[in-house]
Amino acid sequence: MNTPARPPVPWRKNTHSGSEGDNCVEVAAFPGTVAVRDSKHPDSPRLAFTRPAFASFTRRLRTGRHDL
Repeated sequence: MNTPARPPVPWRKNTHSGSEGDNCVEVAAFPGTVAVRDSKHPDSPRLAFTRPAFASFTRRLRTGRHDL
């Protein structure tokens, strides 16, 4: 049985990232899930969030609740 090839994952880099690609994360959206990876190591493990959890996380980042 032949398994159909999966389409490439549409990874996107943050528009605020520098052109050199240093210290960047990329995200890809899947049904019900958002995946995050390190752009310098695209084959390394990824983090996966539910869409509501990712929305909550990014909202907290924007409001400064995760600042050190």
